[in-house]
Amino acid sequence: MNLSKYSTLILFIFLAPISQIKAQHESFPAWIPEVDSISIVSSVDGTAQPSLIFSPETDKAVPLLVGLHTWSGNFKQPLDAPYAEWCKNNDWAFIHPNYRGPNSNPGSAGSDLVVADVIDAVNYMKEYHAIDNSRIYLIGGSGGGYNALQVVAKAPDIWTAVSVWVPISDMKAWYYDNIKAGSHYAQDQISALGGAPGDNDVVDIQYIERSPIYWLQNATGVPISIGAGINDGHTGSVPIRHSLNAFNKLANVNDRIPEEVIDFMVHEAMVPDSLSFSGQDPDYPANKQPLFRRESDNVTITIFEGAHDILFETGLRWLSTQEKGQER
Repeated sequence: MNLSKYSTLILFIFLAPISQIKAQHESFPAWIPEVDSISIVSSVDGTAQPSLIFSPETDKAVPLLVGLHTWSGNFKQPLDAPYAEWCKNNDWAFIHPNYRGPNSNPGSAGSDLVVADVIDAVNYMKEYHAIDNSRIYLIGGSGGGYNALQVVAKAPDIWTAVSVWVPISDMKAWYYDNIKAGSHYAQDQISALGGAPGDNDVVDIQYIERSPIYWLQNATGVPISIGAGINDGHTGSVPIRHSLNAFNKLANVNDRIPEEVIDFMVHEAMVPDSLSFSGQDPDYPANKQPLFRRESDNVTITIFEGAHDILFETGLRWLSTQEKGQER
């Protein structure tokens, strides 16, 4: 990708005026009744992009949480309702953008339009609501964790901290994971990226441009927490190699996890005894306790007892401790 060209695109997005289509109050199953549906006119292609939003009734500047739906979800996805409930209980603002819907169309799946839509969502909230710029958070799991990594890699300066769960980090590797598993997600990738890896040079470039693993070096200054269940890839759809490799891309070279350790953890669904996490973490449920944890500079990875799990409360509590300018 031409990074200077991309930087120009990002600058345009930041400077472009935000256009709003009137908020509509509807009923969304599982969501708190205070959420509203809005549409934001894309600063890139002029299309109306829907979101759910919540804003507390206060004049003071509040933290903003941007939550990203999963791979096959959209902005109404009931699974993500805990985000809005947390924000209501803690006086945070919240937006849940559609960012082109399920990740099976060319505009989705880590595209430039996805990144632009998330930036548009932040800019909308800053224009129409009082937002504390030192506390702007991003969270997502599975496909939402994947797109969160892509967004923070392409637009790192916005974010105070990012919490990702069971993310995809390498689209080519995940394609072959899906082929091996006989998963329909491989066809989603073909639909979104224009083909399978190796079909032609244009497609191969798409697999690189839409893979956070190639861009995460841009996000080393942002606090990022990565979580994955040890059994993911065995009883879930995203092998933990994706999380471990993302950590290594963000970590100091001296703290990276050796490839042979990654291979063991991925294939055996176990942590070597010498690297096992000791003790209990009260922020994790009793049945999802950490098995492995490593920190390096601004990135932390936790491999916990579980599989393809998003630990909403755990991620939100961690985000709540992060503020721009604080010592780590």
